[in-house]
Amino acid sequence: MDALAAAATSPSKFRRLCRLNEFHEPTTASFSDGHVQANLIILPERYAQDFRNLCMRNPVPCPLIGETRPGDPRVPEHLASDCDIRTDLPLYNIYKNGKLAGTKNNISEEWKSDSVAFLIGCSFSFEAALSANGFTPRHTELKRNISMYRSTVPLMPAGVFSGRMIVSMRPYAGDSVERVRAITRPFIQAHGEPIGWGPEGARALGINDPDGTHPDFGDPSEIRDGEVPVYWGCGVTPQQAIIDSGIEGVVVSHAPGHMLVLDLLVKDVCQTK
Repeated sequence: MDALAAAATSPSKFRRLCRLNEFHEPTTASFSDGHVQANLIILPERYAQDFRNLCMRNPVPCPLIGETRPGDPRVPEHLASDCDIRTDLPLYNIYKNGKLAGTKNNISEEWKSDSVAFLIGCSFSFEAALSANGFTPRHTELKRNISMYRSTVPLMPAGVFSGRMIVSMRPYAGDSVERVRAITRPFIQAHGEPIGWGPEGARALGINDPDGTHPDFGDPSEIRDGEVPVYWGCGVTPQQAIIDSGIEGVVVSHAPGHMLVLDLLVKDVCQTK
């Protein structure tokens, strides 16, 4: 699908494509322009309060947008109408006892009577603003998934959860970083402004990939002459916390780069007034 068609796809049409297993793009980036995209974690209710606390203690990588009732797979109507969390994302990761066990495009079998789904803000929500200001993300240009990295930055622990922050990376010219920071700063429910950039930022985050070609998640990028890597907090962080914490049972997440598109408008949710 070309960029214009992707941007014009309504959230309800996007979710219908997912439900029918007819979404086959490499990422949801650039889809449904102006609408909020969300990361996903589904876990047993016994872990729900610890997870809420994890999000509250780590708002940059884990900005919590909403959650479902225990056992009810319907996303609250104020977030997305007629949305079934079991079918309306393109691809899900399945974790068992803290280890990735596989991926699926329908998790009806994994959804249980005590399952709770949490929706977490995603940086894809601010990419239209970047593009509108002449800073189209490289992964959009290349029609790839975004590059993501494990950092060495520890999370503030909460109950059973601990771990390290995951970051996403978009390359930009060094003299554009301040403008990129300013554009993304207001989007506090989509990770906000970058947390590091350039060689010094990479070192501080414990990342050693100067060419952007060996990410831990997603696809390789291209860092061109005069550009530096720019890093944002990333909603894949809770998946790393699941792995690092080794919690028992089945946990489901979105597959990195494959988000839920909500009916919420970015301008209403992700920008400060």
